[in-house]
Amino acid sequence: MVQKMLLCLLLLLPCSVAQVHAADLTETNKAALQQMEDTLCNYADSMYTAFLADYRPIYSERFVRKLVQALKTPDSWDYDFPKLTKKINILYPEDKAFRIFNWEIAPGNEQRRYYGAIQMPSSALKLYGMVDHSNDLTKEVEDTILRKGVWFGCLYYRIQKTSSDGEDYYTLFGMNAAHRMSNRKVLDPLTFTDAGPVFGAPIFAVNSQYKPGNRINRFVLEYKKGVQVALNWNAQENNIYFDDLVSAVNDPARKYTYVPSGQINGFKWADGQWNYLQDLVKIVPRKDGQAPINEEQ
Repeated sequence: MVQKMLLCLLLLLPCSVAQVHAADLTETNKAALQQMEDTLCNYADSMYTAFLADYRPIYSERFVRKLVQALKTPDSWDYDFPKLTKKINILYPEDKAFRIFNWEIAPGNEQRRYYGAIQMPSSALKLYGMVDHSNDLTKEVEDTILRKGVWFGCLYYRIQKTSSDGEDYYTLFGMNAAHRMSNRKVLDPLTFTDAGPVFGAPIFAVNSQYKPGNRINRFVLEYKKGVQVALNWNAQENNIYFDDLVSAVNDPARKYTYVPSGQINGFKWADGQWNYLQDLVKIVPRKDGQAPINEEQ
């Protein structure tokens, strides 16, 4: 019941609240935000660590309500929540076109729930709720375009902006650990329309295995629990890199058996798309007992 109430609260967004925009955050509003930030930090501690796991979603609901209240403060965009950034993820793209408030809770030993909201830098508050539907997206997770607050829930750790033909794409790097036997890392393109945010876009030069002739709309790596898998940005080479994955039991249909093969692949932006790069880092096989090395070394 609590989860349904929280989802309804998030779905009430986006909200628009009239504000008188000032050049700088006033001292009065800053003091009010600082006070609410302290409360938010207390709620965050409780939603993460409450001894009774069933109470964590309740504290998450309180956190959402207080966060919305704080963001209704005039010129809240100008406040960077320095204490709260140590409790939840608050990410901006390089152009500061928006910011994402993002967190996860563990309401059980093998459960994860993901939450998020997108704030736009507007004189009137524009806030879009993100409701996690990752458990509802199965085989066609890479092919689905998500709108109206529906979201492949995860915990974001990077935003990479690219552009093509006047359209800005914000590729979100995230991790979802909601499955009992596997984790997933994802590249999810975010764009904006007059109706709000859209998750997913056919900008990956990779063919869908479920919709022949179509490109995938998001890139997902699913792999065995307890295994470390890389998916990140190489600023020196201006490309995305990630571990190539193979089934440890030679059964490609069982994603929860996937582990890194030792090969590194990637994506490079060109001609309005992420182009697939195979063997991004060449590995030279070594004798038994020796670690593989980069052949460029």
